[in-house]
Amino acid sequence: SLLWTTDGFSNPESVVYDITSDAIYVSSVNGAAMEKDGNGFISKVGPDGTILERDWVSGLNAPMGLAIHGSQLYVADIDTLIEIDIPTAVITNRYTVADARFLNDVTAADNGDIYVSDMLLNRIHRLHNGQFEVWLENPELESPNGVLAEGDHLIVGAWGVMTEGFNTDQPGHLKIVSLADKTIRSLGDGSPIGNLDGVEGDTRGGYYVTDWKAGRLLHVDASGKAEVLLNLGEGSADHDFISDEDLILIPMMKDNRLLAYRVNRQE
Repeated sequence: SLLWTTDGFSNPESVVYDITSDAIYVSSVNGAAMEKDGNGFISKVGPDGTILERDWVSGLNAPMGLAIHGSQLYVADIDTLIEIDIPTAVITNRYTVADARFLNDVTAADNGDIYVSDMLLNRIHRLHNGQFEVWLENPELESPNGVLAEGDHLIVGAWGVMTEGFNTDQPGHLKIVSLADKTIRSLGDGSPIGNLDGVEGDTRGGYYVTDWKAGRLLHVDASGKAEVLLNLGEGSADHDFISDEDLILIPMMKDNRLLAYRVNRQE
């Protein structure tokens, strides 16, 4: 059920909840997703949907995926991973890979390693001990968008092999990448699910994923079977799931709003 909606963003792409500051952080691309125009920003939002600071951190280019480790917020910004100290709202580091083209989603592993997808180059980058570099490059990633570090592997939401622009003949599905040996396999039988964007665990072995083009929220069980939970309209982007609250936060990139849904769990 829909709890609240908040307007006032500008092409919001990603959302993450921080338990320490009890706040939600939202990235707004504010224009084209690959233009270094300096007008992207991060907003700080209260747990009830109130915008506390619209321009909490500004001057970014096209901020997209967000992840938190400790007191640091990590932001994918075209070819740069930006590290922001949450208590002070200060950018503390910028990590760039020279030939990166479209850094998209970000996830933090338990040990503090940060993984970032590059959708256009079939890459996953890793920040490890202060070094940011290409960790994996493989066409089997099929335009990786969403990434989720989970135990000894990454769950990757593939967009699908792109034909022209961001179109696909066959949409993507969830893939599992081993952190130990970087092998890639499909979750389930690899049946097409959608042009996947956000990937979040449901704390029960399954996943909540968004399909950006079809504008849907899906649940994918541990065997890879997908079920549509919500039809939202094109642009449903990189969501977050707050398991303690049974809350799913979904940025609607084309509608400039953030939606909060309570999950109705069938026990």
